[in-house]
Amino acid sequence: MKPKIDSTSFGSITVEGEAFDYDILIRLDGRVEKREKALSKEKYGTSHKISLEEAEQIYEEGAEKIIIGTGQTGFVELSEEAEDFFREKRCGIELFPTPWAIERWNEIEGRVAAMFHITC
Repeated sequence: MKPKIDSTSFGSITVEGEAFDYDILIRLDGRVEKREKALSKEKYGTSHKISLEEAEQIYEEGAEKIIIGTGQTGFVELSEEAEDFFREKRCGIELFPTPWAIERWNEIEGRVAAMFHITC
């Protein structure tokens, strides 16, 4: 079951009434997990550029689309390798600043997963 995202503000995101103070992934089955942003930080020195390694961790077999919340003001981007990976998997990617991404998440249907950056 796809959980509803209630709100976000700088440094916080609330899903089904539970507040998280870290970046999250929402899996196809609705599980909420902590984002493993160290995978990108190790390669680029920042978690604002999603590496191939992190893209592989975000992706789940069978996902038709992944929504990415790029932060409150939209700093996060995909590396070229991450873009290529998602394209090869035939998985659509939608990137929006996190406040807009949660609106998109709450309205979209289908086999969709998500990653939300909650600062910047």
